Amino acid sequence: MSYVDEVIAQVIEKNPSQPEFHQAVKEVLDSLRLVIDQNEDVYRKDALLERLVTPERQLIFRVPWVDDKGQVHVNTGYRVQFNSAIGPYKGGLRLHPSVNLGIIKFLGFEQVFKNSLTGLPIGGGKGGSDFDPKGKSDREVMAFCQSFMTELSKYIGADTDVPAGDIGTGAREIGYMFGQYKRLQNRYEGVLTGKGLAYGGSLARTEATGYGLLYLVQEMMKCHGEEMTGKTVVVSGAGNVAIYAIQKAQQMGAKGVTCSDSTGWIYDPEGIDVELLKEVKEVKRARLTEYAAARESAVYHEGRGVWAIPCDIALPCATQNELLIDDAKQLVANGCKAVAEGANMPTTLDATQYLQESGVLFVPGKASNAGGVATSALEMTQNSERLSWSFEEVDSKLQNIMINIYHNIDNAAKKYGKDGNYVVGANIAGFEKVVSAMNAQGIV
Repeated sequence: MSYVDEVIAQVIEKNPSQPEFHQAVKEVLDSLRLVIDQNEDVYRKDALLERLVTPERQLIFRVPWVDDKGQVHVNTGYRVQFNSAIGPYKGGLRLHPSVNLGIIKFLGFEQVFKNSLTGLPIGGGKGGSDFDPKGKSDREVMAFCQSFMTELSKYIGADTDVPAGDIGTGAREIGYMFGQYKRLQNRYEGVLTGKGLAYGGSLARTEATGYGLLYLVQEMMKCHGEEMTGKTVVVSGAGNVAIYAIQKAQQMGAKGVTCSDSTGWIYDPEGIDVELLKEVKEVKRARLTEYAAARESAVYHEGRGVWAIPCDIALPCATQNELLIDDAKQLVANGCKAVAEGANMPTTLDATQYLQESGVLFVPGKASNAGGVATSALEMTQNSERLSWSFEEVDSKLQNIMINIYHNIDNAAKKYGKDGNYVVGANIAGFEKVVSAMNAQGIV
């Protein structure tokens, strides 16, 4: 058995009932076989892969809080500090009922390579809780966030671990967590990113993941002789990533025609009205039915279905494993040219393989959605320097980072004879930097 297969088998055996983590490890290590096989003896002797797939630290803790009726609830909090070889742990906090240790580990593992690809000095981590902020009052959300941060604050810091937002963790939640950290630690530091502009946040952070996704897609299309102007784009999700991906696509001359949330999806052949979508989702925190009710050209559908709409470019921006093999077949049948992941691992492995085999340009999330964490790192820089850059400055740096990521993954794929395979290219490019740092620091 090869070293790669041995480690994959060990991960499955040692981490039972964590299918998302198994999937992430298998996808990465399979695509790294070309590199690992060339160095198998050295890597095996140093247990390099075992160290790579094992988090440096896994924190699990209870989070008790009191609702508005005086009832006490107990949720579970997580922080997986996966790899600090190239910098402090960096990764979001996800608040959603589906959160469990396996999901946090898969996200943290992916984050290691994503952060490496940015070219910035940040390691990989992830955290969160099975708490659901939906339907909770501001006071209830504050009670949870303060309890959560009371424990988490013992393990994080500006030079140790810098969490950020994620699904369910927006400006409100980050604000409550930052306030509690400052109160407990008596320090005003850049311990969280995604902060409000009034207390150390960065301009363009809200837009960063969606904008970055389109900067990379635009560069990829240009390098394949295509323009964004006139392209039809289908997008899933209706959070920050989806909203600002649609906005940037339309600024580039393309037309974003879909979005979705947990109950259904919108098809708007006239092009999604971004300001209306922001009003519904960011201000009212309402369902997409309200978008359809206010927009004559829009049609609302229950359940799933965005991938059935004919398009040139598909951008899954909702959650993991949302684009399935049948969806991939539908996209190919409808002539889709490119798929770039705005969410983390939203495409199943068989769907990814089908898209690649069918000649669709496919970019994994660790490369295409790295704009969010890249801008978080830029926020860390501004905090350290006690400076605040303009929107244009941040946006320009973000654009350069995403263009460089595309060329780095493209070059890595070509170097190993896998021209056009951006999954292999992203994993190799991210892996080589992390491994170089790990080797330099000894067996730790």
